[in-house]
Amino acid sequence: MLTQVIKEYKTVLNEAVAQTEEKKSRFIASVKHVKCEEEALEFVSRLKTQYWDATHNVYAYHIVGDSVIQRFSDDGEPSGTAGIPVLEVIKKTGIQDVVVVVTRYFGGTLLGAAGLIRAYGKCAAAGIEAANIVKRLLCQEIIVIVEYTIFGKVQNKLEVDEYIIKEINYEQDVQLTVYIPVESTEVFIKNLTELTNATAIIEAKGEVYITVDQNGKIINT
Repeated sequence: MLTQVIKEYKTVLNEAVAQTEEKKSRFIASVKHVKCEEEALEFVSRLKTQYWDATHNVYAYHIVGDSVIQRFSDDGEPSGTAGIPVLEVIKKTGIQDVVVVVTRYFGGTLLGAAGLIRAYGKCAAAGIEAANIVKRLLCQEIIVIVEYTIFGKVQNKLEVDEYIIKEINYEQDVQLTVYIPVESTEVFIKNLTELTNATAIIEAKGEVYITVDQNGKIINT
């Protein structure tokens, strides 16, 4: 069975921590990008060790690989009031490959089911925001080599079409490394060949996921 290739998805960039408080109960959300369930469980174990004296260490994770894996735990809170709200926040933000652990130190006042759902969801959302949501795009990395006389025209075309230029090297000719969404590769090569009257050297280096911020700027690869 062939695995469907995901061309674009959202995840978090950083490992982050955020804290909230509800009626003297302290909630601490710890968030991390993970690639597999093993990494998620290791993170959960680490947080349980770190916050060994906490009243609860609730968690949820959502991972997409060969199949979708999503798990949650209420860790002693009333069923449906902790792990599910955290998982729902993850799904609502549209992110994947992420684990969220929300630690609670009980403050002496019962919150009730509605209060727990609201408190765990609020803290999870704060943690995810602190971790910086980014987009991962499946692109073809392409090397383009052109003469200086047509470089300006090529660069302008790339910028107008909002393609991502990783780097430009000025040598005997100009070499550009460009990231093109996989579904646009054929059109890109065709248009660039026509633009340069087939004088450009165009070499596809392979597919790679790149990370971009909300403004489309490359963060890393």
